[in-house]
Amino acid sequence: MQRVAVLSQHVVAGGPARPPLGAAATSAAASPIVAKLKGKIAALAKDRVALKAELLKAGDTKIQDLTVEMCINGARSIKAMVTETSDLDAAKGIAYRGLSLFEANQKLPKAPGGESGLPEAAFWLLLTGEIPSAEETAAFTAELHARSAVPANVLTTLATLPKDTHPMTQLSMCMLAMQKDSKFSAKYQEGMMKNAYWEWALEDALDLIARIPVVAAHIYRRTFKDGSTPAYDSKLDWAGNYAQMLGVNDSEAFKECTRLYLMLHADHEGGNVSAHTSHLVGSALSDPYYSWAAGLCGLAGPLHGLANQECLAWLLEVQKELGGKAPTKEFIVDYVEKTMKAGKVIPGFGHAVLRQPDPRYMLEREFALKHTKDDPLFHLVDCCYQAIPPTLEKTGKVKNPYPNVDAHSGQLMHYYNLKEDNYYTVVFAVSRAMGVMAQIVWARALGLPIERPKSVDLDTLKKLAAKK
Repeated sequence: MQRVAVLSQHVVAGGPARPPLGAAATSAAASPIVAKLKGKIAALAKDRVALKAELLKAGDTKIQDLTVEMCINGARSIKAMVTETSDLDAAKGIAYRGLSLFEANQKLPKAPGGESGLPEAAFWLLLTGEIPSAEETAAFTAELHARSAVPANVLTTLATLPKDTHPMTQLSMCMLAMQKDSKFSAKYQEGMMKNAYWEWALEDALDLIARIPVVAAHIYRRTFKDGSTPAYDSKLDWAGNYAQMLGVNDSEAFKECTRLYLMLHADHEGGNVSAHTSHLVGSALSDPYYSWAAGLCGLAGPLHGLANQECLAWLLEVQKELGGKAPTKEFIVDYVEKTMKAGKVIPGFGHAVLRQPDPRYMLEREFALKHTKDDPLFHLVDCCYQAIPPTLEKTGKVKNPYPNVDAHSGQLMHYYNLKEDNYYTVVFAVSRAMGVMAQIVWARALGLPIERPKSVDLDTLKKLAAKK
């Protein structure tokens, strides 16, 4: 198990200091770790571009039948885009560059004394296809710290927003405020060569990943607390520092929980709403800031990124019904059956693709059993895990009766005093930014074109279906 000692770059006498606002990242071009990162991406891209060219020679090869249902019902299961970074399998769950989440969590470098794979190491994996060494991870973490200074105009923009503005709206607007400093956009205006697109997309991606936890922490502090500046500590890893900046719990266990959550949510192939939106916008050569700002608007939707808080609300509702009593399987079964008879769904159970328990849920469950086993809310989560799948399976109408990650994440956040569920999607966004940025870098490295699917009206679809 690799342990990482972070190479601090923002330390002053008397302890760690937050990077100055508006300071430019001066180490990007000359940084040895970025040079190594670019070398690894370039070497892998050479092989993948060659494979793409070979595949296009048989470009008219049929890979799938298209049905009316696929066309009408959200393009579900249509294989119509290329994503290199991760894959979602119905039986095994999400895999980062071919590694299951169990394998990734085991192999990724850890913080000293920690057991959760570091999210920035997962980002390196998504970008390069390789598990970074402890030394590479430490240097990469230090590079992110070096780039973490948020331009002053971004925080000025944030300060103009009413504090009751939804946290996701605040985050999306801050991403747009960062866009004026896009290196990709500046180089595009200068007329850079197409084969350089991915390098400057990477530069923006690294800046965005470095800064988004700082912005997210500012949003939390101004919206729910006293508005004080988050305490930045460059001695910590990327996720540990984010946990500390939130200021809700200073324990190492909360830092570990944050590392695990951010690593598990980093990528989910390319077809989900936020990733696909970002890919679509990026395919027009909009820079990563434009792309992720758009993706965030999709992530804010109730059918995508709000599931975590909806699950927590449901758990708290059930806990209230219990009236202080310990949950039992019998109570949960009765409650679930009444809920379904009322025409309502059970949040956190089932998944659009998975047909097995969500590995992300299982890894969070392992963490909870070790760190939060005395939490009454965990007792309820555990009872639901035991009682709900058989109850749903009995109906014969549910393809996947098992819990997904959202059924557990809220309990962990609530336990560590991050109780403002309106903020949970922002935490999700900090994590998912890594996968989306890696996908954008690879879309540019592969030279993928602008996305333009064909749409049809229902009458045309009726005529096409009648020919079969």
